[in-house]
Amino acid sequence: MKENIHPDYHKIKVVMTDGTTFETRSTMGKEGDTVRLDIDPASHPAWTGVYRLIDTGGQLSKFNKKFAGFTKKSS
Repeated sequence: MKENIHPDYHKIKVVMTDGTTFETRSTMGKEGDTVRLDIDPASHPAWTGVYRLIDTGGQLSKFNKKFAGFTKKSS
């Protein structure tokens, strides 16, 4: 194997949506960085069976604003 081509593998902290944390190893960021999850098994509909809209970054708001005047044409 070639030397010095692999990314640094280190410990990071992951914060779930409910505030619980755990430590894992990753190539993301630097040693001791924190990752905050928007969606995890505690909030994802695939595991909870409950569907709810999650507006991350205002994308849902932008969509609603863009298509607010859009209605079905009646014949």
